[in-house]
This record gives sequence, C-alpha cells and structure tokens, in this order.
Amino acid sequence: MGLLGLIIPLEGGGEEGSHWPPGVHSFDPKPLFPDAGMDWLNTYLLQAVIGTIIVIVMWLWVSKDQKVVPGFKQWCGEQLYNLVRNGIGRDALGHDYKKFTPYLVALFSFILVNNLFGQFFLTMFPTFSRVGYAYALALLTWLLYNGVGIAKHGLGGYLKMMTMPKGVPPLLYIIIIPLEILSNFIVRPVTLALRLFANLFAGHLVVIVFVVGGTMLLEQTSFLYKIAGGASLLMAYPIFALEIFVGVLQAYIFTVLTAQYVASSLAEDH
Repeated sequence: MGLLGLIIPLEGGGEEGSHWPPGVHSFDPKPLFPDAGMDWLNTYLLQAVIGTIIVIVMWLWVSKDQKVVPGFKQWCGEQLYNLVRNGIGRDALGHDYKKFTPYLVALFSFILVNNLFGQFFLTMFPTFSRVGYAYALALLTWLLYNGVGIAKHGLGGYLKMMTMPKGVPPLLYIIIIPLEILSNFIVRPVTLALRLFANLFAGHLVVIVFVVGGTMLLEQTSFLYKIAGGASLLMAYPIFALEIFVGVLQAYIFTVLTAQYVASSLAEDH
C-alpha cells in the first residue's frame, strides 16, 4: 500500500490502534507539521499543490518542440487537448469555445491527476474524496458561468433569463422563479461537487475495505481465513482498475457540465 499509512490514518473503531472498521475517519488528513498548529497544511493540500505542478509541467513538456509530423509525446498531448477542445468545448459552446478551452483543459487535467492519485503507490488517495476540494472547484464553475452570463446580458437581463423562462405564463412565476433560482444557483454547484466527491469517496472506501480486511484475514491463524484474505486482496486489483475508470469519467463529466453551464449562461434564452 505504499505510503497509505501516511495519507489515510486508519485508527479508530474497536480497540486502540485498530485498523477496522474503515469509515469516514479513514479519510482524515494528517498535518505536515503537527507541532506547528497548522492543521490546514496537510497531506491533501500537498497533493493538490503537487497536482497543480504536474499539470503545468506536463502541458509545458508536451507543447515543447512541436512538429508538423508529431512524435508520440506530441500525439498524446494533442489527443488529450482535442478531446477537451472538440469533444467538450466546441460541442457545448459552439463558436465561443476558443476563449474557454484553456480553462476546460486545465480543469480536466487537474481533476484527472488528482483522481489518479488514488492509484499512485506513494499517495493512494484521490484528492477529491475530501469534499472541500470538490466544493472549491464547483465554486469556480459557479463564478464562471454566472460571471460570463452577467457580462453578456447584464445583471438584470441575466437574472430574468435564468429565472423567468420564455413561454411560461406569468401566473406561474410565483412557482417557477423560486424553482429556477434553486436549480440554477444552488443545486447546480452542490450536485456538481457532490457527484465528484461521492464517486471518489465510495470507490476508495471499497478499496480500503478489501485491502485492510484482506490483510487482517491473512494475519489470522486459520487456513480458511488466509484463503479469504488472499481472495480479498486479489479482488482489490479489479476494483483499482474500476476506480481508474471512474476517476477519468468523473473528470470528463465535471468538465462537460461546466461547459454546458457556461453555454446556458451565454444563450440568448432558455
């Protein structure tokens, strides 16, 4: 499990020092400098900073020495860039996609790298299984789509467009306006964050159960327990593979929804 013990403290539940049962406490951060009284400076913040550095260095590296006939490095970078630019930005935003492509590429890359930390042996923890980081990204998306909508339509025009859909009889405004405010300004960012967080949290909790539970069974004297422990550890591998898929998928979904929310804010009407 690499440095799992540094990233995921498994104390609690049962006897002192017990690693069972895993739960919410398994995701508690560990301060980098416990004696300094700065609990916010912890392993998850370090992962997020390292993830940011990785994204910047990666894109600088793949964009260096571009050639007409791309090599493998350039080809990989172009495929990833085209996936976001064409498959997300252009499809959702139309002719406005170019100005938002850099943000969408950075967003997708950052989420992907931090999700894959859950499979990297030195970390073994996806950053976005801490809900605060998911809320922070959702807040950026909320500021972006509301900001571009206000910039294009003006504050009054934007609020009218987002809360009073065309074709709705005025008598229904007393019902529709609160629902539209709830949907567009509250539910969107909350569900955006919770979708990312819940998938990463649940997936990694299952991994912890199989790995820690399998290890505990292997430590027992019974031969049957040892067989069950080995089977549990073997099952962790396909779960790891599934978690990789979920991490990539959630990065894609978060970026797609961000682009769609921006597109809805730029639209002339709903």
